[in-house]
Amino acid sequence: MKKRELLSIFLFIAISISGLSQNNFNVNNMKWTRDWTNFEPNRTNYPNHDIQLPNIISKDTYLRSDIIYLISGDVYVTDNATLTIQEGTLIKADSEKSTNLIITKGAKLIADGSKVLPIIFTSNKSSHSRKSGDWGGITIIGSGKANTVEGEGIIKGEFNPLYTKFGGNDIDEETTILRYVRIEYAGKSTNGLSFYALGNQSVVENIMVSYSADDSFEWHGGASTSKNLISYKSSDDDFDFTQGYRGELTNILAVKHPYITSNNGSYAIEVDGYNKKLGFESSKILSSIDITGATLIILVDESNYYHSRAAISINNLGQLYINDSNISGFSDVVKLDKSFSTLRMIETAFKLDNSFFNVHKEGVTTYHNITGDTFNLLKYNRFTKRFQQPEEIFSDPLDKANPDFTLKNSLNNYMVVQ
Repeated sequence: MKKRELLSIFLFIAISISGLSQNNFNVNNMKWTRDWTNFEPNRTNYPNHDIQLPNIISKDTYLRSDIIYLISGDVYVTDNATLTIQEGTLIKADSEKSTNLIITKGAKLIADGSKVLPIIFTSNKSSHSRKSGDWGGITIIGSGKANTVEGEGIIKGEFNPLYTKFGGNDIDEETTILRYVRIEYAGKSTNGLSFYALGNQSVVENIMVSYSADDSFEWHGGASTSKNLISYKSSDDDFDFTQGYRGELTNILAVKHPYITSNNGSYAIEVDGYNKKLGFESSKILSSIDITGATLIILVDESNYYHSRAAISINNLGQLYINDSNISGFSDVVKLDKSFSTLRMIETAFKLDNSFFNVHKEGVTTYHNITGDTFNLLKYNRFTKRFQQPEEIFSDPLDKANPDFTLKNSLNNYMVVQ
């Protein structure tokens, strides 16, 4: 396997240093992924639907778990209506049409599943025939703050223009409540789950997006917090942030396959400070994200590890602080674009703390080839001396039904960047 010679040149490596050798920091227990997830959704036999939902839901509507629903074409929740979905409900999406669920500005989605009875959105194809991009996805539009020139914007996609505006000044809006929800085989011309200017009272917890043909999760503005999010084998980015999103995420898992990617490549995390095509209102509210407890993995081995790229991409003056996290299989930890022209700007944009990484190149790559001191971005984190395969790092990462991405060994067994 290729060693990271440049990393060895620019870093002084100590196997143990005072304050780190005494504690096994960053345990990052993966128990939160148990019991409500499904890592083999194509093997699951879902029954046929009972009722097709209308394409316009303009009054409060309740979906019951004893009925199986179909959405066909674009379904809009409008006129400040609330769509409430009972735990354990199954919603199938028509794969023959461009099918999306759009919660328009002022409307609300309450999909409050449970660990035992999660809510499932999936393709209407039979088992073993479902594939990425069978249907569109779920788009939730809020009235919170977005860093656009006018403070508002238009959502991506070919949707009815009556229902595409997002953003405003209602930063305390409870735009949605999502708990224990699985979204499978989405991403047709949009993302698996898109958030636009969510208010900070929104609840987004225990969500799994599997086999999205586009991004799994994408945030445009807003200031909401989220936790326990899984992106499994998406074709594009796993977690994407833009247009001044400023929030916190706790416990996220991104699992990438070396041969599943978009034409332009994909990242586990992509941060854009603003949308370059649209500009921004204020340089003081560019996208800034804090993430605690991330596990970012690409399942490469000795035969294909050279296909991987950086785990994280930061563009257009975005900012990311990530801690207590594990990053494995990628070429580098982070790549920064040409908007970061000095070392000081880079140090402001990215911080990694109390974390572990297993990469096969330098660790940090910049557009302007700023070398040497950029490796201080990785200071005091643990890393492998040589690039290792996933089964060497994690407890059982290749189990198809119940993978376990807990670190196999104590972090005290790894090197420390000093």
